[in-house]
Amino acid sequence: MSVASSLGLIDSHAHIQGSEFAADVQAVIDHALAAGVEKIIVVGGAGDLSSNYAAVALAQSHSGLFATVGMHPHDAKTVSEEDWNRLQELTRQRKVVAVGETGLDFYYNHSPRQTQMDLFCRFIQMAQETGLPLVVHDRDAHQEIADLLRNHGAGKVEGVIHCFTGDDAAAKKFLDLGFYLSFSGIITFKNAGPLRDVVKKAPLDRILIETDSPYLAPVPHRGKRNEPAFVRIVAETVAEVKGIPLEEAAQITSQNASTLFSLPT
Repeated sequence: MSVASSLGLIDSHAHIQGSEFAADVQAVIDHALAAGVEKIIVVGGAGDLSSNYAAVALAQSHSGLFATVGMHPHDAKTVSEEDWNRLQELTRQRKVVAVGETGLDFYYNHSPRQTQMDLFCRFIQMAQETGLPLVVHDRDAHQEIADLLRNHGAGKVEGVIHCFTGDDAAAKKFLDLGFYLSFSGIITFKNAGPLRDVVKKAPLDRILIETDSPYLAPVPHRGKRNEPAFVRIVAETVAEVKGIPLEEAAQITSQNASTLFSLPT
């Protein structure tokens, strides 16, 4: 067995059910396996309800894939009660392991802020009711997300702040709430020194790694379509920053993802 195939990496956040992968998704999955990626969390909620159905269907057709269901904060203003009822039904589907992607995006503000917050609170409640963890999108809304999680889900909801880009203070807020921090290919960017410092200080047993495919490809693939195989580069960067072997970074981050998402071993 090669070193790559034995790493057992988990890409904790990928959107490979999207149109960007329609022509070659099986090849992308095979490429990931060859790079040492054992499992992929296929995240719903990007665009409209169809992305959730596609995520679940893809996960159910491959043994190493699992799905999440939710709605991105960009689309909060378009979510109807019928959509909500269908999402609730999807949480009961086989291989659905989390609620999300949900959260707040106060950078683009594609949906009104109050609408985003109202929907996020409903998803926090959904996580409580289903016992599933939350996959949280946080863009320029660290304090607001921490406050909502504390006020509506403290001690009752666990989850991950995906593609974390905050500072030490924001990291502490979420860690104190029992959440994991997931780091993406952004940590490989030349100007990401401050974020690498956050990685260095964060407890290894609270770190997940992800690609957010097809977005945010790491160096040296920056600007190209991202894919789950490249999560290995994220793991290598975490290992370098932490001063530990790649195998240790892979093993611990994968154990963290397995624990959070209750994945089979």
